Amino acid sequence: MEGMVLQHDRPRCLIVDDSPCFLDTARRLLEQQGIPVVGTVSNTADAVRTAAELQPDVILVDVELGAECGFDLAQRLDESFAAAVILISTHAEQDLADLVSGSPAVGFVSKTELSSDAIRDLLRSERDRVAPVSEPRER
Repeated sequence: MEGMVLQHDRPRCLIVDDSPCFLDTARRLLEQQGIPVVGTVSNTADAVRTAAELQPDVILVDVELGAECGFDLAQRLDESFAAAVILISTHAEQDLADLVSGSPAVGFVSKTELSSDAIRDLLRSERDRVAPVSEPRER
């Protein structure tokens, strides 16, 4: 994610989830709240291909993708693309805290709390965390 330049107000989003119902609901919700969803996919192969094609600013990745592992996908996406990865799940954050903190994801959002504000807050936090500290101005 080094050198990443995000549009924090309108980050272009790719959603990766194996539930067609969730993909549709999340797309509509985020677009209504001002986040353009450039694509939705349901598996690892499509996620990597679509991320390469569309170059989203942020990729939401479900931690459980059927037989595939969202944590493995997050690692692969982080190594290959400049997009911020946010993990999502129906599981509670505290149940996944160790796995999330050990991943390259910028954070976690419960599917029940998914919103444009939640995404923007995580992106802002990540930007502030990696931004160089400026030197104090001389008087």
